[in-house]
Amino acid sequence: MSALRLAIPSSGALFDGAQSFLNSCGMKVSRDNPRRYTGAIPALPGVDILFQRQSDITGEVDGGSADLGIVGLDRYLESRLEYGDTRKIGGGAGFGQSQLVIAVPDSWADITTVADLAELALEYREKGNDLRIATKYGRLVRRFLDERGIYYVTLVPSSGSLEAAPIMGYADLIADITASGVTLRENQLRQLVDGVVIGSEATLIGNVRLLADDAEKLALTREVLERIEASRRSREYQRVSFNLTAPSMEDAATKVLERPDSSGIDGPSVSRVFSARPGDWFNVQVVIPRTETLQAVDFFRSFGGTSITVNEASYVFRKECESYVELETAIDEYRNRSGGGP
Repeated sequence: MSALRLAIPSSGALFDGAQSFLNSCGMKVSRDNPRRYTGAIPALPGVDILFQRQSDITGEVDGGSADLGIVGLDRYLESRLEYGDTRKIGGGAGFGQSQLVIAVPDSWADITTVADLAELALEYREKGNDLRIATKYGRLVRRFLDERGIYYVTLVPSSGSLEAAPIMGYADLIADITASGVTLRENQLRQLVDGVVIGSEATLIGNVRLLADDAEKLALTREVLERIEASRRSREYQRVSFNLTAPSMEDAATKVLERPDSSGIDGPSVSRVFSARPGDWFNVQVVIPRTETLQAVDFFRSFGGTSITVNEASYVFRKECESYVELETAIDEYRNRSGGGP
């Protein structure tokens, strides 16, 4: 059986987040010791975990050394092969939120917008100079500036702490990732009010060529996506169960359906309770948005609901896994381009 190789960050801001995310989706990562670069998911035999530097993950997936990866959207968009086989799969993972922003020194009091920056760049050019922007994201920043007609700028590649660049004098301003803005402020830098290049968060990516060519890997990928999607959806819902007396199951269901917000995703489930207490007793279960829980409990009480319990829903599956359908579409497109069959 072909092992599905999932690369996740080995350190940095997304290291703990990636493992917590997988754990919350029922895919706890097992690692014999922190110095090993491989791990496993016991709940999913056949999935190998590869611990990689976040900056390398997109390249590993692009190059075929990993099938899937969890990486910041900023890193993926900056380093992916323009016409490669790697695709973003599904929405964001819900952690690692940050922004790639353009920030200027606090002393530039008159420079607050990108339009101001464009005028400043022209002034520099008239004096025979270019504005210098220190960044690790040359592709994304260049595209952002080009789209806004700012051409007289030199991007200064940097792998160190960008915040020091204006003070040290090798750049005039910076473009960098920030989560809270604290580090910028501590270094006397200020984000332009419209200077967000992109919003980023942890993202799942996959190599459609590798998955299209291996049915076993594709099947494992589907299980990963099903768990992620159903687990994330379940955080929006809770399961409520209660007992009540009614002339029939239909009457019990009718009472619940009087309030649509409390009647469950597809309606209530009703079953008979064999009770020593007098009357015909039924148990009703509904899966409802957690924002409606208290209102639903009060509503069930209003017509005699008792023994009301509320439980977390581990997974909430829909008719189909949307992210897997999206992946299938990408695989079909790949096969059409390459002339390959199913």
